[in-house]
Amino acid sequence: MYTEFGGLSLDKKTLNLIKEHQKSENSLLSPFAVNPEKSIGRKISESPDPVRSIFQIDRDRIIHTNSFRRLKHKSQVFIAPLGDHFVTRLTHTIEVAQISRTIARALRLNEDLTEAIALGHDLGHSPFGHVGETALNEIAKDGFHHSKQSVRIIEKLEKDGMGLNLNFEVIDGIKRHSKPQGEFFNKKLVEGLSLEGQVVRISDFIAYVTSDINDAIRAEILSIKDIPRSIIDSIGDKHSVRINTLVTNIIENSIDCSEKRMQSENPWIRMSAELIETVTSLRNFMFQKIYLPVSDSLVAKSSMRIIEILFEYVMENTEIIPKYLVEVSGNNYEKSTIDYITGMTDNFALRFAETLDPSLASDVFEGRI
Repeated sequence: MYTEFGGLSLDKKTLNLIKEHQKSENSLLSPFAVNPEKSIGRKISESPDPVRSIFQIDRDRIIHTNSFRRLKHKSQVFIAPLGDHFVTRLTHTIEVAQISRTIARALRLNEDLTEAIALGHDLGHSPFGHVGETALNEIAKDGFHHSKQSVRIIEKLEKDGMGLNLNFEVIDGIKRHSKPQGEFFNKKLVEGLSLEGQVVRISDFIAYVTSDINDAIRAEILSIKDIPRSIIDSIGDKHSVRINTLVTNIIENSIDCSEKRMQSENPWIRMSAELIETVTSLRNFMFQKIYLPVSDSLVAKSSMRIIEILFEYVMENTEIIPKYLVEVSGNNYEKSTIDYITGMTDNFALRFAETLDPSLASDVFEGRI
């Protein structure tokens, strides 16, 4: 006897074994973890999958989106870099997923949920990294932020306007992954956010701050000797050591998230007070020496001008906007133009700009690393 599930034919014995395995895995989760059986669920209910958990399905849907594929050609910090070894949005996303799963597994949290949030957290980034985001934020009447755009892509834009119909916990984790400049390790800032969402939020920081050091050194605008010695002595002088220091410290200080017998009423994902002070200093240092100077560079200004020119051109030629984007926005051409530009990769935006004014793209190409 076989049972049909979305094109899969499974005999009842196999189906029952899979269900038993899934229940066994769920029973091993921390009592503070998100159990898929208790998920708030999707906006549109769906039949269960015989093989994958609900969060595995969400992960798979994210991976197979056009938005996810385009991350390979979107800048992280350095704009449209020519070097093969600079971090892109895609490699950053993979690093976040890897770090997140390590922490989640150690704390007996839901790895599938953690991975889904990690893989989807940066889908809404514009071309040219945070520089492009700044430009769009200045243009859009309602402002622009990549976290909100990631949610918009997931809920409304992907699949030609149908959206992905992901579970609430995945969307909430993506929506709340961003961190303000300055102090961002604060229990109040993660109140109500799942532990899995908190893991991704902190893993995002670990991934970008450690890799950005490497990229800044690769770009020859920073030396390891430039970083305050107190920071290096605390977290390590090698990339792998720095990641290991941060990850193990988080696990040690968040271990109460894995067991109720640890007697923590409301556990949260955190570092030691000493390390929080160190990494906050490191992040402030990176803003001073890397992020803000890069955002104020000639290449950055050229990139922002490209975004402005593209916006003006598309608003004057709205017929080039994909029809589904116009429909999703309710014929709001400013919104659909923002959606269209956000979906562009660095390369596509540069090529588009060249067709409008060759000097625009040449400014960026000339200054690329």
